[in-house]
Amino acid sequence: MATQQEVAQLFTSMAENFDPARAEGVNATIQFDLSGDNGGLYWVKMFDGQAESGSGQAASPNMTLRASADDWAAVATGEMNPMQAFMSGKLKIQGDMGLAMKLQSLIG
Repeated sequence: MATQQEVAQLFTSMAENFDPARAEGVNATIQFDLSGDNGGLYWVKMFDGQAESGSGQAASPNMTLRASADDWAAVATGEMNPMQAFMSGKLKIQGDMGLAMKLQSLIG
């Protein structure tokens, strides 16, 4: 089970591991709505070859990803395949599906 601190660190790591070469032309904000004891609202914003992350509600996200904090931690650390998680209903996507398909290569 991921702790609140570990979950928050995942989003810091996403911004730090952002690959601008793979994100040319991507200007988007992704909202993460994580449920469970260690869940919460987080966001990652990609713009001009940069990425930022934070907690709380994002202004006008292009995509919202909903999952339990534990399932998202498993996906983000490579313990769970993101496509299988989506197909099994563990990850739910609302908004830009094209962005969802690129997510792993952009911030993974």
